[in-house]
Amino acid sequence: MDDYLPGYRDFVRSVLEKHGARIGCRIRLWLANNMVFEGILMPHHEFSSSDIIVVKLDNGYNIGISINRVSKIDVVECIERGGARAQEVIQKQKPVVKILGCGGTIASRVEYETGAVKPAMSPAELMEIIPELKDFAGYDVEVLFNILSEDMTPAHWKAIAESVYKSIANGVDGIVVTHGTDTMGYTAAALAFSLQNLPMPIALVGAQRSSDRPSTDAALNLLAAVVTTLKAPFGEVVVVMHSTPSDTEAFAHRGVKVRKMHSSRRDAFQSINDFPLAKIDLMKMEIKTINNRFIPRSKGFEEIKFSASFDDKVALVKAYPGFQSEIIDFLVDKKFHGIVIEGTGLGHIGSYTIESIRRAVEEGIAVVMTTQTLFGRVNMNVYTTGRRLLEAGVIPGEDMLPETAYVKLSWVLAQTRDLKEVKKMMLTNYVNEINPVHTHNLYPIWIH
Repeated sequence: MDDYLPGYRDFVRSVLEKHGARIGCRIRLWLANNMVFEGILMPHHEFSSSDIIVVKLDNGYNIGISINRVSKIDVVECIERGGARAQEVIQKQKPVVKILGCGGTIASRVEYETGAVKPAMSPAELMEIIPELKDFAGYDVEVLFNILSEDMTPAHWKAIAESVYKSIANGVDGIVVTHGTDTMGYTAAALAFSLQNLPMPIALVGAQRSSDRPSTDAALNLLAAVVTTLKAPFGEVVVVMHSTPSDTEAFAHRGVKVRKMHSSRRDAFQSINDFPLAKIDLMKMEIKTINNRFIPRSKGFEEIKFSASFDDKVALVKAYPGFQSEIIDFLVDKKFHGIVIEGTGLGHIGSYTIESIRRAVEEGIAVVMTTQTLFGRVNMNVYTTGRRLLEAGVIPGEDMLPETAYVKLSWVLAQTRDLKEVKKMMLTNYVNEINPVHTHNLYPIWIH
């Protein structure tokens, strides 16, 4: 049986039940000092005081109010959870945005017995607590899977890409993918390679704080993603997240040039070796392009280049002092098809591993070198080790992020195993994953 008031108990629960309130209802709380608060009733955290009612205000913030301060409760509006009303009736006069749910913190809520975050909320439920979404579009919501991002695999990338392709074919005006932040960069890169010549931006969005926490960034990030997919001039896959710790603006980062750079900050994502494509004003919900090196929208569905297969026999390994060459040998013996090395500096790994790497190439395994410095590009012609690696058949990864090179190699190997063709494709700049020109201001010093 569904619990429409999860976490609430005793006197507070009885009062809410008496008024017919449940999670997702818009309620108005009148306080004894004549103050009035109105917003969406949210679940109650197990570790909060039992007398607290949690309400999401229209500005996106959650507040907790003691029932002892409340003199009157009005239930303004209730909608059925997950029902047709929550999914939003698509209106002809409004654009239609497809929301594809893939789980993560943005679609999670607190597990009230333990305080842990678990994937539980569908995009439709998320829309219930962000009423501002109705101002921009009608919505078609589909849950592809509800998993935490560490459980993503290349098979999931393929499923998301196919759903995006199908949605564009069905004539939607924008597409937003809700996703966990930890591996969102990988999925963004996978979609970017799979879907080229897009007629609209595909916006991936996540949250650092679950939607029922007071400090959640879910609402504003999702709103910014909707604005981006509807209004941005580019036809690229982007990651849309807070650009500062405060609720002032978000960035739309190019999906093949973005990395999560902090484990918990709301502005965790940064563009690497590139500038964000656009800035979204979170107060006015307006978008401004700030990087003119972008791929413009194509004319329509017919121009899309769609190729969504990935080889799951690709490994990403990190070079470190004392790296064992047996790791390379193991991957060769296990019949892997590709290896991306996150090398040191300009693209190096211990010289004692070169013979193992040479063996890998001779066995038909593509080996790509990137740099763990992240900023900058590999240049394997400077030092002896780099030159020897090139001679052994290692492919330089230019300025691609290690994870982008990993995804790209997986995508390439699903199309060809011929090493000459693999090298040609890895060095081809398909979706601006390679930036040929670096300027000093691409290396930011972030101070917040």
